[in-house]
Amino acid sequence: MAPRSQPVSVVTGGAGFLGSHLIDRLLGEGHRVIAIDNLITGNTANIGHLAGNENFHFIKHNVSNFIFVPEEKIDYVFHFASPASPIDYLELPIPTLKVGALGTHNTLGLAKNKKATFILASTSEVYGDPLEHPQREDYWGNVNPIGPRGVYDEAKRFAEAITMAYHRYHRVDTRIVRIFNTYGPRMRLRDGRVVPAFIGQALRGEPLSVFGDGSQTRSFCYVSDLIDGIFRLAMSDFHEPVNLGNPQEMTIKKFADEIIRIMGTKSVVEYKPLPVDDPKVRQPDIGRAKKILGWEPRVSFEEGIKATIEYFKESLNR
Repeated sequence: MAPRSQPVSVVTGGAGFLGSHLIDRLLGEGHRVIAIDNLITGNTANIGHLAGNENFHFIKHNVSNFIFVPEEKIDYVFHFASPASPIDYLELPIPTLKVGALGTHNTLGLAKNKKATFILASTSEVYGDPLEHPQREDYWGNVNPIGPRGVYDEAKRFAEAITMAYHRYHRVDTRIVRIFNTYGPRMRLRDGRVVPAFIGQALRGEPLSVFGDGSQTRSFCYVSDLIDGIFRLAMSDFHEPVNLGNPQEMTIKKFADEIIRIMGTKSVVEYKPLPVDDPKVRQPDIGRAKKILGWEPRVSFEEGIKATIEYFKESLNR
């Protein structure tokens, strides 16, 4: 049991890419952390360095089922459990919908019961293939609810809706973070997202797969910057959604060229058909985060990419 003065945080999806980095930050801030993960896409290697830490406890559990946490005192519930890459949620459409709906319901119930602050990891995908650019939090989005990507987009949109319902009806203290493209160590090399995909292909000397003509844009935020924004939001008293991401926009073709340049690889670009409902543009308006949290990204693209490349090189050599 944690001392009464020590904050206690529950992190669902704690063995995942973002969840594990969040746990490191919370422990560094003096929290006791309970991680919950069913390991459907998470990996215990991401939290292996925490073995023996008396302030860390891991529970293997699917949060789409009822959650029981014996701890009397819980201060924060971070709901980060969900398949998050296209390759995952296209292979796991039902679990993706269930963790967005049932998992959010269960974690909100835990926060309500423990009188804890609830932080939802939402996504820029709630904007769909946006007709507004850059995307501000007051934009309602352009989502195809029955398309293949709809299982993730709509799961997160529902999660936001039920989070606000619990805030308004049950007075639960809630936060919503809309996460834009984030990269860094502990991503899975074959998770289908563009950063590990390009780096992995370059390391193997394969062509870099660019879908469509490569003119679609993304904005890449390094993981330490994102986690700092999430922590600041959790410690704030702001209840509306907040975009967190890097507003520096880059085409996918430009990103591929940068990977080839930085890695010094002889890989070439190979063009493939664009997936259904793939967003053409993605760039956060972070004015709200700047004003309310005093937050903006600080890690340069080159610095972050080099650190990520080194991580994947070490992973391949293990």
